[in-house]
Amino acid sequence: MAPVTWIVAPEPFDTPDAYALRRSYYDEVASRYWQRAATEQEIDDGLAGDGVEQLAFPTGEFLVGRHEGKPASCGGVLLLDPATAELTRVYTRPGQRGTGGGKILLALLEDAARRLGATRMVLNTRLDLVEARGLYVRQGYQEIPAYTTGPYMDIWYGKEL
Repeated sequence: MAPVTWIVAPEPFDTPDAYALRRSYYDEVASRYWQRAATEQEIDDGLAGDGVEQLAFPTGEFLVGRHEGKPASCGGVLLLDPATAELTRVYTRPGQRGTGGGKILLALLEDAARRLGATRMVLNTRLDLVEARGLYVRQGYQEIPAYTTGPYMDIWYGKEL
């Protein structure tokens, strides 16, 4: 049997594939938070004005991962200051989780942060997003004090690059 193929590369946040992945990401995190299916309007509202345009040079970068040629993951980095980048919108479709794509995506997001000049990566997430938290810890992220606050933040992680 041939090995599973992942290809992860920079891609504008507004391509059809990137947009579909961002919608899937928001649908999952919102539905889990509200403990019910998010409506199309709620997803639209969540994506409107979410600052994704900052995930482009010189303030950030957005990546899309393709599993066996199909869009399956995404993530972005955003410079918070000249040395610190924030990991954001990290998502892998449920059917592709556990295939190694998250590790590849995270490594390439860290490379993107380094290209932008960052020497440290930080992120915030929620306690109920256990798959994401597991990925971060396996890749060397450690819990840190809160560097920002908001209604959808329960735990903060950081890693020296």
